[in-house]
Amino acid sequence: MTMKKNMSYMDSVHHYGRIWGIIVGVVLLLFPLSLSLIFGAAPDWKVLVSGLIATAPMYWAVGIVEIFTYVPMLGAGGTYLSFITGNISNLKLPCAIDAMERAGVKASDEEGEVISTIAIAVSSIVTTLIIIVGVICIIPLTPVLESPILKPAFDQILPALFGGLAVVFISKNLKLSIAPVILMLALFIFVPALNAGTVGIMVPVGVIVTVIYARILYKKGVL
Repeated sequence: MTMKKNMSYMDSVHHYGRIWGIIVGVVLLLFPLSLSLIFGAAPDWKVLVSGLIATAPMYWAVGIVEIFTYVPMLGAGGTYLSFITGNISNLKLPCAIDAMERAGVKASDEEGEVISTIAIAVSSIVTTLIIIVGVICIIPLTPVLESPILKPAFDQILPALFGGLAVVFISKNLKLSIAPVILMLALFIFVPALNAGTVGIMVPVGVIVTVIYARILYKKGVL
């Protein structure tokens, strides 16, 4: 696909972002359809529909909220690429934020758009390469990876990653960070149902709370 003439950078981002988003959506749907046709194992459509009715609205709501959450932080290009490659809150978001922080740009700027997209693209490529190496080496490395000595270190990878980012951003926005930090700590401490699997949902919740809190502080002249 070649870029259309007289198309600005942002126009091209939205143009190709939509195209690749649709392509990925179709490919994702074709996989279960292909398995169904190959093995002759059609799903129970009544059960499938009832399950979708029960669960789909929650994911629609989260999907809509994530658009308003991630676009200001990642830019349009970074958001398109993140939604296609996945693992946003655990990997793509920290990589993009750190890259823009080091470059001294914001996602709302065109330079920030470019930096964010490049960071997420590199992150996706590196992740893919690591997965390939992991698949090849999984058998000989299994005794090492399952070692009780290393298990505590692996359990702390994500906390260490987000802790490093948190120190930077909390120190720069101390007043603004108080409410969301207290809220998230309280939720994860006193609501046992929340765990690592709910991070994708809690990130948008935290952003919404932060925006509301920032608005209140701004109205009161604190910010």
